[in-house]
Amino acid sequence: MSALEWIDLGTMDYLAAWELQRRMAAEALARRPAPPLHRVLLVEHPRVYTLGKSGNEANLLVRDDAPLIRVDRGGDVTYHGPGQLVIYPIIDLASANIGVRAYVEWLEEVIIRLLARRGITADRLPGAPGVWVDPRGDARKICAIGIRCSRGVATHGLALNVNTDLDDFKRVNPCGFVDKGVSSMARELGRDIPMEEIKAETRAAFESLWNAWK
Repeated sequence: MSALEWIDLGTMDYLAAWELQRRMAAEALARRPAPPLHRVLLVEHPRVYTLGKSGNEANLLVRDDAPLIRVDRGGDVTYHGPGQLVIYPIIDLASANIGVRAYVEWLEEVIIRLLARRGITADRLPGAPGVWVDPRGDARKICAIGIRCSRGVATHGLALNVNTDLDDFKRVNPCGFVDKGVSSMARELGRDIPMEEIKAETRAAFESLWNAWK
């Protein structure tokens, strides 16, 4: 399987990053039948709320100065902002012979293992894509997942709460849930974590599981 190409965007406006994803997805399609180019974008966004194509705008409970953007991924409303690591893998699933469900489960496993390295026990919650702390008790989402797959190329991805200000989630029903909470790595560990460390650990976790697929 082709290697992953990593691109650190730093902080970038949501719409600019979305346009970059679309351009890279088009490039992935144009390469066929040549070996695919798989890319992973790492970014932090200024404060923004996004709503998936089947989402309910009523789940944005309070409007403030952060924009609400309707997007073409699955899922409902979520929040992006400083202290959150957003991960956009641009993966040619068809060329890699990876199904969408297996891909989402793989993304979840990457984050579960990443968190475990930091001493945070997390898992899946049936019927609720993403990664959760204490999913069978006081379930708290620590990483949201919402993807789009068009013509076999995946875009969008994951939002991992590292040092995120969780008060911003109080303005929404996160991912449409009214009975579950959110958390961050900082809240679970009781201290902020350098973002550059998490970026490096994210890359290591992705690469390890990616290579296992070969």
